[in-house]
Amino acid sequence: MFEFQRKLIFNINVTVVQLIREKETFGQELGVENSHSLLFSKDSRNRSGSSTTIAFTRKLLQSPGDDGNRIGTTCSKNDIVIFQGSAAPLPNGIPSYTVQILNVCVSGCSISNIHVSCGWFSTVRMINPRVFRRVYYDDCLVNDGEALGPGESLSFDYANSYSYHLSVSSVVCC
Repeated sequence: MFEFQRKLIFNINVTVVQLIREKETFGQELGVENSHSLLFSKDSRNRSGSSTTIAFTRKLLQSPGDDGNRIGTTCSKNDIVIFQGSAAPLPNGIPSYTVQILNVCVSGCSISNIHVSCGWFSTVRMINPRVFRRVYYDDCLVNDGEALGPGESLSFDYANSYSYHLSVSSVVCC
């Protein structure tokens, strides 16, 4: 009877180790470069008093370049969000658009020198150049380069026969 229990325990341990290796191999086959394992173990005692350790593993997958925890990390251009929508057209019928630029950094960071990809941005309605201006082709400067604090936003309206695709190209974290 004792020999049977020892073989059973050995077989369970070997099976657990094989499962762990298979899961690691499976992650590598998927091309997951950054993966981590959590190992949970459970000690159980049988009637004879000998203990058996059973290990369970869980693979934690992480995308390359993803820090996995945005809270408390440094800021990035992803902390600036641009919303754009249609507004009432001008009296002469030219379509009008409203743009709102927000700092959504949750770790309390101020962000300055916000540059936006904006193509050949132009408007028939004057925009305060301290709020938004085109510097070069596909490069517009927000807030005259000054910092936008956490939770702060600014907005402006422009008018053109079509809307421009606006996306953040670079920022400086303060």
